[in-house]
Amino acid sequence: MKTALIAGASGLIGSQLLPLLLNDQNYNSVKAITRRPLGINHSKLENIVVDFEELKDSSARLKADDVFCCLGTTIRQAGTKEAFKKVDYEYPLAIATITRALGATQYLLVSALGADKNSGIFYNRVKGEVENAIAAVGFECLHIFRPSLLLGKRAEHRPGEEAAKFFYKIFGRFFPAKYQAIDSARVAKAMLVCAKQSIPGKHIYDSATLQGYSLD
Repeated sequence: MKTALIAGASGLIGSQLLPLLLNDQNYNSVKAITRRPLGINHSKLENIVVDFEELKDSSARLKADDVFCCLGTTIRQAGTKEAFKKVDYEYPLAIATITRALGATQYLLVSALGADKNSGIFYNRVKGEVENAIAAVGFECLHIFRPSLLLGKRAEHRPGEEAAKFFYKIFGRFFPAKYQAIDSARVAKAMLVCAKQSIPGKHIYDSATLQGYSLD
């Protein structure tokens, strides 16, 4: 039996992944690190409330086998490029470094379509940079998920994303498979399935691949 650790459990993908982990017999313990209490009671759940700026202070509590990182924001939500990079680069890398040192063997990261450390687009460049940085940490299994536009109801309002969803409803059927919008629940399910396979090495999944994972 394993222990799972999830960061971003209150977000769009994380909030759908958390119950999957709690209900899966492969895990006898699930640790969720959050800024604020989740308000969820479950016999397998340990909600670790942390200041992400001070993750090292909670490092002893972050020991796990499989680490699921669903952290992510937008520059608009974060306010500045620097604040965005903290959430999408610094925090995921810090979690990777701490948990690997504690013996974690598998890391599953939600990235984004277009992630590329050489991209001229800041958002895509940061996503590519964090993928590379976490790959260098040395997990036995690294799974990187690069979904396109995510469908689902977020807790926070993202005007740009809402506009993109409206556009997609009209023109989405003309997009190539790689750029098709994807249900966030499907990404969450893919993360669980891939984690249970424990395939050594680095693996990258784009939206076209993720669409193939059943929600059943």
